[in-house]
Order: sequence, then structure tokens, then C-alpha cells
Amino acid sequence: MDIQKAWTKALRNTEIIRSRVQALMTFSETLVPYVFLAESEINQGNTVVRTGEVLVERPSLILPPHMPQLEGFEWGPDERDYDSVVNFLLVRGVSIPSLKYNNKTISLDIYEGRLKEAISHYLDEIQIQENVHTGLLTGPEDCWQFSVIIFICSQIAKNADSDIKKLLEEYRKKNPP
Repeated sequence: MDIQKAWTKALRNTEIIRSRVQALMTFSETLVPYVFLAESEINQGNTVVRTGEVLVERPSLILPPHMPQLEGFEWGPDERDYDSVVNFLLVRGVSIPSLKYNNKTISLDIYEGRLKEAISHYLDEIQIQENVHTGLLTGPEDCWQFSVIIFICSQIAKNADSDIKKLLEEYRKKNPP
């Protein structure tokens, strides 16, 4: 995998159709389910559907150096593939909070229909279920890992303000003046 091309492709083509409505947990781990849709490269006119979940560890005010732990993203068979991805992100100044992100793919399926139809189908399904936990995103099939990381980082950024306030409140309760 050419990491530079994959990263650029994911940045240009990842679209978060529906963010997770439920905020991430401030004082415990959060399981963030997602549905990732991509135009099939093999079966033209069909859509690849990857459902999964990423376990995001609780935020912390004091973070170790920005060394992300990205597990379960299937970078490649060689451990050096993972190291290359982490180095690639660090060299480009992509700073992911030093939390542990553990991805678990639950299913990989094909939706028989175009991407637009699949988006509509899964968006309706999530809304009918009143599911506030699952995000819906699209991106290129061959760099889905970066698309999922972009999605997770957007969720973390969305919660950063309230997390900091909650962490400071908790600290003050435990350490009165």
C-alpha cells in the first residue's frame, strides 16, 4: 500500500454522512460502531458494506507522547506496515491523541445497488432504529482504515470541549482548594 496515496485519497473522499449522536464517554471507554460504505472495485454498481466498531479509551488531561495505538485496522501482514503508517502520520504532523483505538470488523458484505442507494438505505435504517451510537461514512474501499480513523478523530474533536470541562470538574471534586 502506498501510504501517501491512500492517506490523500481518504482525506479527499471520506464523507461522514451521519456522526454518532451520543457523545463519547468521558470517564470510561466508548464503543463506537460504524457502517462504512464504498463503491465496489470488483462488482461495478454494487457497494461494499463494512460494519465495525472502534473501542476508544477514555480521554485524559495528561497524555503520553503522541504515539497512537491503532489495533485491528489490518494494515498488512508485516509489522513494519503498522510502523510505516504511524511514522507517516507523525512526520506529517497528524497528531492523534495518545489513546488506544482498537478496531473490530464485525461484517463485510455487499449491498446490491449503487453507493447513493446504499447511503439512503443505511441512513433510513439507523434513523428508524433511533440509533444514536452508530456513525455512517463513505470512502474509498482500498483505504477504509484511514477513513475510519478520520471518522473517529472527528468524534473525538466534537467531544473535546465537554471532556476537558468534565475532567476538570472531577479533578476539582477530588482535590478541593
